[in-house]
Amino acid sequence: MKKAVFLLAVAALPACETIMSNLPGVYTIDIEQGNMVDQAMVDQLRPNMTKRQVLYIMGSPMLTDTFHEQRWDYLYSKQPGGEARVQKRVSLYFNGDNLVGVQGDFRPSTMPIMKESTETTIDLPKRDLETTMWEKITSLFGGDASSSAPEPAAKPADDATTEELGAPTP
Repeated sequence: MKKAVFLLAVAALPACETIMSNLPGVYTIDIEQGNMVDQAMVDQLRPNMTKRQVLYIMGSPMLTDTFHEQRWDYLYSKQPGGEARVQKRVSLYFNGDNLVGVQGDFRPSTMPIMKESTETTIDLPKRDLETTMWEKITSLFGGDASSSAPEPAAKPADDATTEELGAPTP
């Protein structure tokens, strides 16, 4: 009898996992690890690109091996909501500072990259400003916009004017 109960319990264990993973209201998170690599990134790679250019496109490599300094490995793993895990791998090979090979789950495209622009250009008409910004600011502080610029001093016309000002007469 004990054997039968034990065998029944062992047979029912896989059903518990199915029941537990399909319970309503149980949230399972998406797990993403490594460098996010997609086909668009790999399509931008070209032979003889420098390491700096590759870093700009692909980001820092996940693995750099001291025994294989001329190889960069990019690993990406995604497990959405408790489903099966999907893993992608790309290895880049360099000769000195130049890219010489790509190996892994992605292959670079031989077609040229054609990106459509998402930007829109709008031509705006030139604005006619009635007053300058300086005139607007000075008018806020009670200054007259027309008198904000200093006027040049006028020369005296006769000797009487210069004496009134206190200047010596010649």
